[in-house]
Parts: sequence; structure tokens; C-alpha cells
Amino acid sequence: MSSPSQSVTNDRLTSEELDKFEQDGYLILRNLCPESLRQEMLAATKDGLARVVEPVEYEADVEYPGSPPSRNVMGGETVRRLKQAHSRGMSFTDFINHPALVGRLAQLLGPDYVMPLAHHNCIMTKQPEFSSDTLWHQDIRFWSFERKELISVWVALGEENLDNGCLKVIPKTHRMEFAPQRLDERIFLRTDLDENQDLIKTSVSAELHPGDILFFHCRTFHAATRNFTNQPKFSAVFTFRPADNPPVAGSRSAELPELMIHTSR
Repeated sequence: MSSPSQSVTNDRLTSEELDKFEQDGYLILRNLCPESLRQEMLAATKDGLARVVEPVEYEADVEYPGSPPSRNVMGGETVRRLKQAHSRGMSFTDFINHPALVGRLAQLLGPDYVMPLAHHNCIMTKQPEFSSDTLWHQDIRFWSFERKELISVWVALGEENLDNGCLKVIPKTHRMEFAPQRLDERIFLRTDLDENQDLIKTSVSAELHPGDILFFHCRTFHAATRNFTNQPKFSAVFTFRPADNPPVAGSRSAELPELMIHTSR
């Protein structure tokens, strides 16, 4: 199921929206991304794909279900991610600094918050025929910060539904603890365990229209199927942290610079 459609008309979350994010670990807001920015980001995405502008990640690189086994076979050079979205055009910079986004993230993260460039900061693409399944996971599994408190912002550059591999989330998992035996060697949620199967049954499909935005906590379990349609799906995703939650020195999370987001106090 998806949340009912609603238009966003101000730069703040309502008390009900704040409560929902705190309780469920995710929140969908309709029409939050200005149409002009969505169109500009989509155009930059299509250009980056057409010219294969590095850095990119290929489907074959991730070795997920449905991925081509190597770059040397049919579909092996299908692009999965255009990395470093922030550097791919001013529209992405304008989006992460847009008052409609900044005001809401300041409510969730505090007036001073930061965008790491080492994680997400990318354009996710699911191409027809050679896309893959992303299994149930928490983004924080390979990230290293002082606290597990980060929020990702996923903006739909086109339609996102069950047919083309929209995200699914499991509400409330950001507040749960998981014993190591409930996860596999790649830190995906094991689907062969009854307790995990019961949890997965509570999942919600985050079906989005162009310009809709999904906020989700770094501990919220999420997954997605491959794209079963004949049209590509495009999304941009960025991650943000409170200013007082820095990356662990020497970790992959600290390898790249970060952007301090200016908020109105």
C-alpha cells in the first residue's frame, strides 16, 4: 500500500508527520520536489547515462539476484548507479538546498546538519531486462558514524511502483535490535526464518509519483525488486546527518568531504 496523495504547501513538517517518522522510520511527502528541478535532474540523469559519465556502478558489480554475472556478458555494462550526483549539475545542489527540504530536515536532524558525500549522493537507475533485486537491509550496515542517526532522502524522478521496482520499507525497524543470526553474511535480513518472515509481512510499498519524496531512517529495513517493465526508473538519493554525529576517523564514511547545509534559524 502507499500513502494517500497530498500536496506540500509549506516548508515544515506537521506534528503528525513528525510523529509518523518517529514511529515508523519513514515518511512519504507528495509533490515536494519542484517540477522544474525534477525535470532538470532527470535531464542530467539521462545525459549521464547516455555518455556513461564516471563514476558509475554497474549491475554486474553488486552481484545481486538478477545481476549479470560479469561486465563481459550481455547486459554486463548496465548502469545501476550514477555516483556523486551532487557534482552532476546545479539542479542537484539546488534540490538539497531547497527550503522545502531544508526546513523539514532541520526539524528531523537539528538546525545544523551535514550531507556526507561518501554515501548515497547518487542517482539510482533500474533498467529494463538487466536490473536486480535488492534484498532487505539497513543502510547503516556498512556505514561508520558515532551514532546510527542519519536520514536518507529519496526523490522520484519518474513513476515508482511495484512493477518497476519501487522501494519497500518495514515500519518501525529503525527502533528494533536484530541479533546477528537474523542476518546473512552480507548483512541482509534472512528470509528463511519465521520471525523475519512475520516482520516482512508488515512491509509497505513506497509507491511514488514524479516529484514525491521518501524520507527514511538509516536503520529502517528496505528492499526492492528488479524492474519488470520496458521503461527505466530513475531516482536520486542523498543522506544527511546531524552536525554532532561525525563519521568515524579512518573509515570509508570519512573518505570524502561533506557539505554543511545552511538552514534558517
